Amino acid sequence: MQKRQLGATGPVVSAIGLGCMGMSNAYGPADRDESIATIHAAMDAGVTLLDTGDFYGMGHNELLISEAIKGRRDEVQLSVKFGGMRDAGGAFVGFDTRPAAVANFLAYSLERLGTDHVDVYRPARLDPSVPIEDTIGAIAEQIAKGRVKHIGLSEVGAETIRRAHAVHPIVDLQIEYSLLERGVEREILQTTRELGISITAYGVLSRGLISATPVTIGGDYRVHTPRFQGDNLIHNRALVEKLNEIATNKGITVAQLAIAWVAARGEDVVPLVGTTKRARLSEAIGAVDVTFTERELQEIEAVVPVGAAAGTRYPAAMMAFLDSER
Repeated sequence: MQKRQLGATGPVVSAIGLGCMGMSNAYGPADRDESIATIHAAMDAGVTLLDTGDFYGMGHNELLISEAIKGRRDEVQLSVKFGGMRDAGGAFVGFDTRPAAVANFLAYSLERLGTDHVDVYRPARLDPSVPIEDTIGAIAEQIAKGRVKHIGLSEVGAETIRRAHAVHPIVDLQIEYSLLERGVEREILQTTRELGISITAYGVLSRGLISATPVTIGGDYRVHTPRFQGDNLIHNRALVEKLNEIATNKGITVAQLAIAWVAARGEDVVPLVGTTKRARLSEAIGAVDVTFTERELQEIEAVVPVGAAAGTRYPAAMMAFLDSER
């Protein structure tokens, strides 16, 4: 497994990471045993970066990961998002990143994960009621206590990145980045590179849009996502069909093309691949060895230029939480 370093001061991690959210029913029911087997297969293949959030399945995801890594904690780096608040029905009701909340959320995560430290800890979104300096300062206090190793950010804009980095070195920004979502390239990527901050890219397969077969959505949250609705879905699937033709001619799958394209954006970019099945994991790992010629990159760009996707990446209510879109 190839390795990449997170930021100028962060840990060395596998060239791709495993996003574990889907193992806690975000995309419909997930098989517990297969999810654990997938984490084991990832570790056996040299994947060291496991990404989760304390609100994924309201703690379920952290408990699942704890079970999977028992006895093998030193083989992985745990990246944890915090701050998301949900009601009894699972709906998001806001974000809380006050210093007191940082200590509280972290304590619960350490207990559920069965560990004494988190490798990268990050607020899931910017809390508009709390200065980012206060939140980062509170995490820095946990670093001093040995409970956190490094600080990351998630879905914040250039100004917030600079303010956070001025308080304590930030090792990575987690943000959506894919062939169908390239908003990070407008300003944010330039900022992270100037400051020596890596990108951990989620949504590299656009929540299943980039697939060789038409996406099927049931009771999961994508039914409310604009890119999966009506004419938007028809338009976006047409883009994917063109990508599929390029992938077929290259002898790879369209998913591998999409993952490899993100990885090719720079050594400072680490794709996070979300899957709940070993077969899909194996396909994703195969993308690590895929390279592109300049001509192939130009062909991909011609088929899916910046802004080609139809519809926003989240529903309007969730877009409002994204400091990265402001």
